[in-house]
Amino acid sequence: MEQIQLRVFKDTDILPFEQWLHQDYVAQWYEQPSAWMDEVRQRDGAFRFIHHFIAVYEGVDIGFGQYYAYEKSGEDWHGAIETAGTYSMDYLIGERAYLKKSLGTSLVKALLTAIFQEPDAQRVIVQPEAENRASCNTLRSAGFQYDEENRLYLFLRV
Repeated sequence: MEQIQLRVFKDTDILPFEQWLHQDYVAQWYEQPSAWMDEVRQRDGAFRFIHHFIAVYEGVDIGFGQYYAYEKSGEDWHGAIETAGTYSMDYLIGERAYLKKSLGTSLVKALLTAIFQEPDAQRVIVQPEAENRASCNTLRSAGFQYDEENRLYLFLRV
């Protein structure tokens, strides 16, 4: 099976991304589409610290992924995990025809490869809602471990 390829998010991706955010299977987890749209529209400004991508499978744009240095995000859900060298990611398969084909795992692995090209990257943390079983299973399939103490998924640089 061909793996997911990542390409840099462009202005022409804004409309398809917005359409994906309104799909029922995406919208239940990405509850504020306007905030996500603001992020991608300001990706060369206020959100420059986030690396935005389109997931491509067999030449078709099927989803979205992004990663960022956790320290730059202003977020505070890391628990006792050291923030220096910590990254996080978000991802989605937007095209319904590509759901339930293990492509989410391929997307997460592609993001991990990109993250660990960053010289300071030591770990990746992700905190999907516990009810989002598909995302939790995807992270486990990609090699993440659930950290009970900090209530998040953790992947350490090897």
